[in-house]
Amino acid sequence: MNLPNPLPPLSRRTMMIATGLGLVACGAPQGEDVPVVPGEVEATEYQGTQLTPISKQRSNSLAGVREIDPATYTLTIDGMVDTPMSLSYADLQAREQQTWLMDLNCVEGWSYTAKWAGPSLAAILTEAGVQPDAIVAKFYSDDVKEGYTSLDVSYLLDNDIILGMKVNDLTLPAQRGFPFQVIAKTKYGYKWAKWVTRIELTDNTEFRGFWEVRGYHNGADDTGPKFG
Repeated sequence: MNLPNPLPPLSRRTMMIATGLGLVACGAPQGEDVPVVPGEVEATEYQGTQLTPISKQRSNSLAGVREIDPATYTLTIDGMVDTPMSLSYADLQAREQQTWLMDLNCVEGWSYTAKWAGPSLAAILTEAGVQPDAIVAKFYSDDVKEGYTSLDVSYLLDNDIILGMKVNDLTLPAQRGFPFQVIAKTKYGYKWAKWVTRIELTDNTEFRGFWEVRGYHNGADDTGPKFG
């Protein structure tokens, strides 16, 4: 789905109409054939919980699926940090991997349950040296290069947020955000950034991401308000 960018902010009524037309933060057809790495076997259960098959996990993109080459990929950590970092895909793979059982909840009202595995973003930020005045982490993605979304630095550190490089034991495919998806637990799906290329720490609390400037709530707590 290709959307003009930037779009004007949407009123709540317009947002509801847009949702009906498919202009939504995390809703796309399910039941699609998602390619996986040969030899990998998808987990169907974890910690006694049935997992949603990857073919039934809804997803979305703003400029079509992004194809990122793992051989040349770089994640940049910069802004208000003591030591800016540049991490390759292999660097992320080499880090200690945490495993979470987590629901992704969409503002449309649907959700899915998956097993996620990946390195701790909190540990990466700590290694980079978060400066005292850094309040917000801006996530730049391959499809929204001016800044897709943001999360509070305190939220990332306090919740030990991870970068999901595997879902249900499968290497995250391009359709789901390769090389990783930000596992923003307790947040609506539009905060689960995909195809991330840069994370900038800043004291700019006025920044609003792609969906937030169009009416979605910046806090995005999945038990809280959807708009505002």
